[in-house]
Amino acid sequence: MRNYDVLIIGTGVAGLFAALNLSSDKQILIVTKGTLEDNDSFLAQGGICVQRDEMDFEPFLEDTLRAGHYENNEAAVATMINQSQEIIDDLIDLGVAFDKKGAGFSYTKEGAHSRARILHCKDMTGKEINSKLIARVKELKNVSIFENSTLVDLLVAGDRCHGAVLRDQAGKLSNVYAQSTLLATGGIGGLFSKTTNFAHLTGDAIAIALKHGIRVKDLDYVQIHPTSLYTGRSGRAFLMSESLRGEGAILVGKDGQRFADELLPRDLLTKAIYTQMEKDRLPYVRMLLKGHVEGSIAGRFPGIHAHCLQEGYDLVEDYIPVVPAQHYFMGGIAVDLNSKTSLANLYAAGETSCNGVHGKNRLASNSLLESLVFSKRAAQAIDESFQCALPYPFPEPDARSIEAGLKEANRKLLEEIGSEEEAHAK
Repeated sequence: MRNYDVLIIGTGVAGLFAALNLSSDKQILIVTKGTLEDNDSFLAQGGICVQRDEMDFEPFLEDTLRAGHYENNEAAVATMINQSQEIIDDLIDLGVAFDKKGAGFSYTKEGAHSRARILHCKDMTGKEINSKLIARVKELKNVSIFENSTLVDLLVAGDRCHGAVLRDQAGKLSNVYAQSTLLATGGIGGLFSKTTNFAHLTGDAIAIALKHGIRVKDLDYVQIHPTSLYTGRSGRAFLMSESLRGEGAILVGKDGQRFADELLPRDLLTKAIYTQMEKDRLPYVRMLLKGHVEGSIAGRFPGIHAHCLQEGYDLVEDYIPVVPAQHYFMGGIAVDLNSKTSLANLYAAGETSCNGVHGKNRLASNSLLESLVFSKRAAQAIDESFQCALPYPFPEPDARSIEAGLKEANRKLLEEIGSEEEAHAK
């Protein structure tokens, strides 16, 4: 029998940071659907927000609320902002190297922000943070890691979660028991034909939550990012970070003229781009950095520059074709400020959860911060309420029953999210 104190599903920043914040006397299993690095946290380019000083609380709050069309949970937003400097200090202690400007940090500004408050690691902030978290988690003696293992069901009985059913790479099903379970499985991008997400991120935990009647929230709130690199090919879209526009890049139509404020909230800028594409009768608009971004473009954005060169574009000199693509999910499994779900002993954090921070539209670079703040709070809540009980005796999982349940759960999820066309139209 596989029996653990805490089971964590997902190896993005939410899952890893939770493991690092749980007490060392807990036996922890971390499970991931792909490899350790196959998660959207690893892909995050732009940066992570932080409250700059005492005077920045109200502007940061208002920027987040305004971007979210005031449908945010204001208490959750305030919690995130108040803990932002603590989280940055934690990351620095773990070895994350944020870019510097002189003796201090380098801050950038992105869409819908009233001031520069975003810390970054070139254009690979997520990779830097996730890599350091992976390295630290691997040092923990109380943590086991299973890669290429898929969540296919939760073990639910007596109004509480007792663990999960996992499917390994060979297709074998097994019950894994845990006193507490944290779902950190990421977003839903794999359900879309054009997304900046990994294809295997298909909202598994949310579908399973629907199956068990666990409360969910705002499942039709899907964010389309205004700028991904246009290639005309199928498959994952390469993100052209909002920090490009934050540093001054402009968007132009077929006539070479700017057509919108590049730092509008993402949903509003996406609408402006679609309008321009229709006017131009082209499947993209163009982005230009030359003459608009100060300093070394290749030095500030080495990853994006290298990728664009592979596609035949020079970020330093050329107009770059860009098009909107699905990017983020504001809905998810409903949780409180300690990441508790409506089912006892079950927690959720990161993009798979919904605590109301983002409202109807996420403010740029709030995702890493939100994931870290509320996964740490989840770990603290698990430690504070931890009670050891004997595992409930579940039967061995039946493959036919599991597959039938998953099929129905995924159907419900797609129905709740709505069509891809509807998401882009919003």
